[in-house]
Amino acid sequence: MGDAAGDKEPARVLARRRRAPARLSRSFLILHGLEGSGPDHWQTWLAGRLRERGENVRYPDLPDPFDPRPGEWLAALQPELAALEGERIVLCHSLGCLLWLLNARDGARDVADRALLVAPPCTDEVQPVVRFRPTGVTAGDVEGAAGETLMLWSEPDPYCPASAAVAFDGVFQNARLIPDRGHLNADAGFGPWPEVEDWALRS
Repeated sequence: MGDAAGDKEPARVLARRRRAPARLSRSFLILHGLEGSGPDHWQTWLAGRLRERGENVRYPDLPDPFDPRPGEWLAALQPELAALEGERIVLCHSLGCLLWLLNARDGARDVADRALLVAPPCTDEVQPVVRFRPTGVTAGDVEGAAGETLMLWSEPDPYCPASAAVAFDGVFQNARLIPDRGHLNADAGFGPWPEVEDWALRS
């Protein structure tokens, strides 16, 4: 009898452990670009994949995505950053990259552990891009905002005809060219993107 009762104790303990909420070890913030990221975009695919794994994912709709203003997006960014727990991982695309750079330039320090910036735009032909241009941002600003930052870019990119290597010269210590893939968005064939998922989940 004593042994039987003892055999049941571990099962009760395990049941309690299963019911207890898991302690978050990391959280993700995904920042979209101009007009948002639609259902076929790699950011939306990634958010779904991470949530299927039970990860803590924040993928906010930033204000007025078709005619955004830097001040409104910066104000929306702050509570999203404050809500991150554990290892803080941020993934930005297009105008979201410029938002990240503006926040870094304006003094953000240690707000993420890792940041991925994909296809930052530099065109003079799109007014929101001009509004968000992070004039004066430095490599020190970028390094101060996150423990590790990687920028991915391609050329030719219709939203950065000068190429990100020229437009953001000296800003990124870690950058990688993906040749001939445009703006690295859904139109360029970047729906599922396993390499970015691997980067996000890297321990």
